Amino acid sequence: MIQQVKYYCRLEEFLNSTLQSHQNLYIDLSNKQIGEQDAQELGSALANCTNLSNLTLHLEYNQIGEQGASCLGSALVNCTNLSNLTLYLDKNQIGKQGASGLISAFKNCTTLLNLTLYLRDNQIGEQGTSGLGFALSNCTNLQKLILYLGQNQIGAKGASGLGTALSNCTNLSNLTLELWRNQIGDLGVSGLGSALASCSSISNLTLLLGENEIGQQGVSGLGPALANCTNLQNLELYLRYNQIDAIGALGLGSSLANCTKLTNLTLNLSENQINSSQELKVKSKCLKSKRLVFFEIHFQW
Repeated sequence: MIQQVKYYCRLEEFLNSTLQSHQNLYIDLSNKQIGEQDAQELGSALANCTNLSNLTLHLEYNQIGEQGASCLGSALVNCTNLSNLTLYLDKNQIGKQGASGLISAFKNCTTLLNLTLYLRDNQIGEQGTSGLGFALSNCTNLQKLILYLGQNQIGAKGASGLGTALSNCTNLSNLTLELWRNQIGDLGVSGLGSALASCSSISNLTLLLGENEIGQQGVSGLGPALANCTNLQNLELYLRYNQIDAIGALGLGSSLANCTKLTNLTLNLSENQINSSQELKVKSKCLKSKRLVFFEIHFQW
């Protein structure tokens, strides 16, 4: 029997609850001035929720820091029955070390099916991103993954490494990856694309790659890689505020037309280097795909 979701919006109330009875938890402590000590108390309590299968935890806009994030990671290791996990940790000064501690929770999460992780603006860098990817590669039963990693100084190596790690998640069918403003550049997006081409189970893919200094070379690598995602049916690709010219956009459109199972495509190329006279050509390239049922393209914000 599925237990009704238990909601908590005050830390003290949750700490005083019957911890081992929880199966479905929703805790909202966003913007509550939660610091490292509070996060440690929260982690200690969660470690005792040994029957937990579904957890949503809002901690965005606090100051849990490195130690707080590490304590949460250590606690979640004990939640061995988790199948659905959603963590909102945006803007918490977690850093590289905190990210490393947090992701220890995922190394042995063999029961995890769905994971949503918001880590935007936490300065986790290349090292933290690579560690996250390595940990997620051990989540062998993961089917749906949503990662928001915007503004984290990931760089090209971090993006490529993350993609390579995710290619080991052989059951992953739904992926949303947000890497906004991370300086991944042409090398990063090409490496990410090459790795995703190995994710043979992916059918639904959303990539948010705005403000990443991506140009013609980058999309020339990304397009053919996505065409090799043999089971891809639904694709949303956001490439706003990059340096993609008409040649790059036309090549991308031609490649996406070769996605043999693609039925739904959303493509955002606004704020790039494509003038109005070239927009129709790019659109026509995409429309050469015979299977498209839904198609939406944006050149202007």
